[in-house]
Amino acid sequence: MTDTSASSSPAGRRRPWPRKPRPPYDAETLRAAALRYVERYATTRAKLIRFLERKLRERGWAGEGAPPTEALADRFAELGYVNDRLFGEARARSLAARGYGPARVGLALGQAGVDADLRQDIVGDVEAHAALTAFARRKRIGPFAAEPADRDARRKQFAACLRAGHGYDLVKKLFDAETAEAFAEAQME
Repeated sequence: MTDTSASSSPAGRRRPWPRKPRPPYDAETLRAAALRYVERYATTRAKLIRFLERKLRERGWAGEGAPPTEALADRFAELGYVNDRLFGEARARSLAARGYGPARVGLALGQAGVDADLRQDIVGDVEAHAALTAFARRKRIGPFAAEPADRDARRKQFAACLRAGHGYDLVKKLFDAETAEAFAEAQME
């Protein structure tokens, strides 16, 4: 009987030889890794720097002096490969469409490394009412529920809206509204 639990190949066979360690990065291979990353993923300058630093921890640095992570990120930003504003706006639209409120959008942008001033500008463009409506429809809560929730379920739904980044006053309007139309009219006020 053969032991395949430690197998690393897809077919379940063991390699007859150990995997050869990858050589440490130099300036050219680090630049190539950064380029592969930005062509594959939409990213921010800070996320690119974190990626490069992680890769350097994994494989090491063979170049002269300190690794040029900041310089690479700056150069890619100059070339337009990395654009924090476009990334932030796209991420904010995506999160708002999924029903996340301004606070949660701001938190996600902060974690992605978007600058605080830029983050505040982007979050200001998020339409809180539309985002809460999308969240309530998706979760089927408040006036979008098939049947009214009992007190405990309503409290949990209210808390879920707050965790999704919506403001207390707006969530209260949602739960005070009898129908979806009444909530839409509350936006006009």
